[in-house]
Amino acid sequence: MRIKDVSEATGVPADTIRHYEKAGLLPLPARGGNNYRRYTEADVQRLRFIRNCRSLDMSLDEVRPLLDFLDHPQADCSKVDAVIESHLAHVRERLASLQVLERQLELLAQVCGPSRAHELCGIVMALSKDAPGGVPPAGRGVHTT
Repeated sequence: MRIKDVSEATGVPADTIRHYEKAGLLPLPARGGNNYRRYTEADVQRLRFIRNCRSLDMSLDEVRPLLDFLDHPQADCSKVDAVIESHLAHVRERLASLQVLERQLELLAQVCGPSRAHELCGIVMALSKDAPGGVPPAGRGVHTT
């Protein structure tokens, strides 16, 4: 199969497939007489696996040990368990941060009343202050204190 065919079969863009090759997640494919990459069904299955991991928001570094286990199925799966446990902990941390962010936005939404002029807008006034009520300035991330 050519890269276009693999891309269509997996839903993974050709540029991403090339990136995975450079990152060592996908073996470099054989080349045909025309120097086009030639992929196998095993490559398609591996790309689907990577795509599914990425759909769970796993980083490429988290995907690597899972692929290693696929390549060595006789190995103990404790590394796979550890990757999933670590990723789950990371997701839970992000959820907690998002809940703090949600509360901050709810509080910010409450500071504004009926329509007012720009200089009297409660939201604009609150965002103009230095971390008002725990609301972080734009681009600074979520404050958890």
